[in-house]
Amino acid sequence: MSPIWQKEAHGGAADWVTRFTVGDDPHWDMMLMPFDAAASLAHAAGLLRIGVLTSEEFEALQDALGRLGDAIEKGEVTITVEDEDCHTVIERFLIEETGDAGRKIHTGRSRNDQVLAALRLWLRQHLGEVMEEVADLAEELADLADDHSDTFLPGYTHTQRAMPSSVGAWALGFAECVADDLTILKQARDLNNASPLGAAAGYGVPHLELDRAGVASDLGFNRVQEHVTAVQLSRGKFEMAAVHGLVQVAATINRLASDIVLYCSAEFGFVRLDEELTTGSSIMPQKKNPDIAELARTVVHRVAAEMQILLTVPANLPSGYHRDLQVTKASVMRSVLMLLDLGQAASGLVDGMAFDTEKLESARGKELFATAAALEQVKGGKPFREAYRDVASKPELWDEQAGQSLSDVYTTPGNPGKTDSKALRKRLDELRP
Repeated sequence: MSPIWQKEAHGGAADWVTRFTVGDDPHWDMMLMPFDAAASLAHAAGLLRIGVLTSEEFEALQDALGRLGDAIEKGEVTITVEDEDCHTVIERFLIEETGDAGRKIHTGRSRNDQVLAALRLWLRQHLGEVMEEVADLAEELADLADDHSDTFLPGYTHTQRAMPSSVGAWALGFAECVADDLTILKQARDLNNASPLGAAAGYGVPHLELDRAGVASDLGFNRVQEHVTAVQLSRGKFEMAAVHGLVQVAATINRLASDIVLYCSAEFGFVRLDEELTTGSSIMPQKKNPDIAELARTVVHRVAAEMQILLTVPANLPSGYHRDLQVTKASVMRSVLMLLDLGQAASGLVDGMAFDTEKLESARGKELFATAAALEQVKGGKPFREAYRDVASKPELWDEQAGQSLSDVYTTPGNPGKTDSKALRKRLDELRP
């Protein structure tokens, strides 16, 4: 099959040129094809409104796109290297099914704005799925916190025991960070929810007064990129904004997973993982390895690498479209798919772990309460630095604090023993797509 751009007098590119320029686009375009078909239908409706298509032609295209959608869903449609992309496959199908109506479908658009429309529709759906998964993770952490609001957990600085904490404070700390990450991800999703259609190759469409706003509305975009030259200038930037949000989520989960790996070690023993969440060793019969948590830690590095591609590939390019920008599609899509897997893994870890309260209480060293002893003296009127020095030399004062519950030692909301998930849950509801 010849590519969509091939002219009659053109002998076609050499096979190696086609392989090199197409790369792995067919793989990603198989995922984009249903979204490209949806955008094609909305574009056809816009062409109908300005008189380029007749009602009969539009109905024929609508029916054909419906049949194509069924075929895609059944796995009956493929994209080859010779096809180059999903746009060629769809247009060829429409021409075969509808004749001249199919030959008109590319009126007023280019593959440049066409692929961005499909990609942004894909991102809107899949970023929404990531956000739902991540919000569910935060809810699971909030549930854990509510079950262990006053359960003692040593707090660490420099990986040394520092001050008392609680499982509730630990879990809600991560949950709040996840909510912050969701805020960034929501902003990125909203930014990407902009229609590029009508920009064509980046310089608009002469003579035809395309209904850009109507097509955008039909596709559910929240705005149109008004100035056509902005469309290609934003390529890579919008995708990088999405991946930046994904990196933030992955970074939070990285530290959560690191704690879980540490806490379920024999040396700590604070956490037990469900059997189904561990793997074994080929040589050591006793081993139960926290591989899920360890692999979860790696995702932030992998997604950060994709973000580096999105940051550097468009750099130093003159304005307008360049083939270099093709690689940005794979980077953003790969990142989203990694986060979908990561969200499921992180939720599985939180749901499948249990804190050993006896082990936690055994770690309740009196030295953790030295700061509390000093601040109790401050509450009585002593300057902090004087109290600090006094308490440092009197470990018996630490014992008095260590015997109290966390809710007695701490008085300020959000501190250990004083956690409450209600405000966080309300925020999560507002952030869900």
